Amino acid sequence: MTRAAPFELGGTSIPPGGRGTIELPMAKLYTHNEITLPVHVVHGRRSGPTLFVCAAVHGDEINGVEIIRRLLNTKAVNSLKGTLLAVPVVNPFGFIQRARYLPDRRDLNRSFPGTPKGSQAGRLAHLFMTEIAERSDIGIDLHTGSNFRSNLPQVRACLHDPLTLDLAVAFGTPVVVPSELREGSLREAVASLGKPVLVYEGGEALYFNETAIRMGLRGILNVMRHTGMLAGRRKRKTPEPIITDRTSWVRASMSGTFSRRVKLGDLVKKGQLLGRLSDPLGDASEDVLTPFTGVVIGQLNLPLAHEGDALIHLAKVPDSSGAEEALDNFTSTLTDEDFGLER
Repeated sequence: MTRAAPFELGGTSIPPGGRGTIELPMAKLYTHNEITLPVHVVHGRRSGPTLFVCAAVHGDEINGVEIIRRLLNTKAVNSLKGTLLAVPVVNPFGFIQRARYLPDRRDLNRSFPGTPKGSQAGRLAHLFMTEIAERSDIGIDLHTGSNFRSNLPQVRACLHDPLTLDLAVAFGTPVVVPSELREGSLREAVASLGKPVLVYEGGEALYFNETAIRMGLRGILNVMRHTGMLAGRRKRKTPEPIITDRTSWVRASMSGTFSRRVKLGDLVKKGQLLGRLSDPLGDASEDVLTPFTGVVIGQLNLPLAHEGDALIHLAKVPDSSGAEEALDNFTSTLTDEDFGLER
């Protein structure tokens, strides 16, 4: 393995074995305050892949911010091969306002690859693509559920690409979901460059979920070991993820209050009771049943629902016989040994 050359970003040179935070200029507010895109660079002494890990593309999805904070404090990254570009807050405007969108109400994750003379979202997307994505070999984009919804830890990716599938399995979530590229998303823009990119989903907007944070951190370290960025370690037997070929939201057939009877990670059988919709005045109620055997990978946490609202997100399981054991094993494998955190 050859010795790495210095890594240049934003006019700053990071020497081999060095690390530092670089503030990429974004825009000025009308109060004349400058807003920057902070990027933490960890540059290994030896050459290797360049991985970007980013969070808060949606400003209220903060689990990923904590995942990256913990990642940067792991002892392991001090001896990596290659380069880690960590961007904990891609959307500083939304993060400050605790909001999903930018001040112009645009969704940053529908604005990639962007343009330097476009909208606020387009300019930010262009900055990220040119300075981060185009200089990376692999990408991991961290998200949570939105709009009062929470997600079971899962990886979403284009699984028809063998390299992406390999990385998705290596990440190590309970469920891997095939997901078509959505126009304007960061994932689509990076994939169009011919580079593998994973989207990790876990938890709920504006709240920390410890299991989702720990599983996300472990997954990133798994990918770094799998690609040779980190030294291998003695492997414990870990369960294979459930790779689904279909997901579907179960929606409310009437407006009312929803009393949920299942939780994230439950394996449910076709026809099983998911919950009950009730008229607040007590005049009517209706059972919500499972349309097919699957795993609960998303749920509405707000008990108020309009007709047509998404209530429960299910991932179909190809083989239910081993799915329940696999789901139980995933959380039981989350131990401090996986992380080597400096406390």
